[in-house]
Amino acid sequence: MTLPPERHAARLAWTRQVLDDNTLELTPASADASFRSYWRTNHAGQSWIVMDSPPAQEDPRPWLEIGARLAAAGLHVPAVRAHDLQEGFLLIEDLGSTLYLPVLNDATVDALYGDALQALLRMQRDVDTSGMQSYSRDFLQRELELMPEWFLRRHLGYTPSCEEWDVLEAGFTVLLHNALAQPQGFVHRDYHSRNLLVVDGNRPQNIATRQPTPGIIDYQGALIGPITYDLASLLRDGYIAWDRPRVEAWVEGYRLHLRAAQLIDAAVDREQFLRWFDLTGLQRHIKVLGIFCRLCYRDGKPGYLDDLPRVYGYVIEVAARYPELAGLAALLQRCVDSRDLRQVAA
Repeated sequence: MTLPPERHAARLAWTRQVLDDNTLELTPASADASFRSYWRTNHAGQSWIVMDSPPAQEDPRPWLEIGARLAAAGLHVPAVRAHDLQEGFLLIEDLGSTLYLPVLNDATVDALYGDALQALLRMQRDVDTSGMQSYSRDFLQRELELMPEWFLRRHLGYTPSCEEWDVLEAGFTVLLHNALAQPQGFVHRDYHSRNLLVVDGNRPQNIATRQPTPGIIDYQGALIGPITYDLASLLRDGYIAWDRPRVEAWVEGYRLHLRAAQLIDAAVDREQFLRWFDLTGLQRHIKVLGIFCRLCYRDGKPGYLDDLPRVYGYVIEVAARYPELAGLAALLQRCVDSRDLRQVAA
């Protein structure tokens, strides 16, 4: 979204007023898939981030409300110094710019994911979810329907026949049943390598476990939902992939942590939990196929198409492993055929 010049002027004026410094300037820090933008400034030797969240497009109140819940549970989210909710400006702690994604490799992943999984366990165990909305069947269904609309029709130019719609709906029903059958708890909904930061130097310590906690951002869409959702977001990341044996080992380790924390029943065995994880990740990736294409064609962000092949690969790999989803995998493979998914359609 291109903001009018007066928005930039208002943002700068508000920041100068809050920090009582008429000389400071703002430089771009980052942007996300929404209408939010982030700006960095320095004042009295300290770096700050200004979040610009235009209220008409991105109400900042859910970000504040969910952030308060996470902070109360001991998670490291940006502290808020000041805000103007009517204008959509927030002055928040600068967690730095070291995202997980560029520093993840074979040598670092176990330690970084270890931190992230400890934080996830705390999130699911300790965050107060009273009054939060649920990841309902209708909500999940709407997400799944983004794929045929934006990936099949808009990106591939393919309109499913009535028989093919039956295949899609049968597959979606399997995924909906899987999501709703799981224990329900706090779900960040975008818990992955672009929303986790390595906080340098004085990063806070998780007192209970003495483990460093990652900086966590982009949590405003949190809901109560399937217990494996954020686990799938992290371990089946749309931006980086790991081999299946390694992923399954992480999944099994986390199952044991959930069982010890009494967040799942002791009767939930490895096979059951892996199925929950696989099919929850599949639901998420089918949604992401639609979202990445929508970001390209509706929002003018074609860079997201570069990650489509990885996400599509997840969908086919997982769907093909389960007989009740083989028809869905075959349908998508016919639609894609030999297309380069990274290419923008006319």
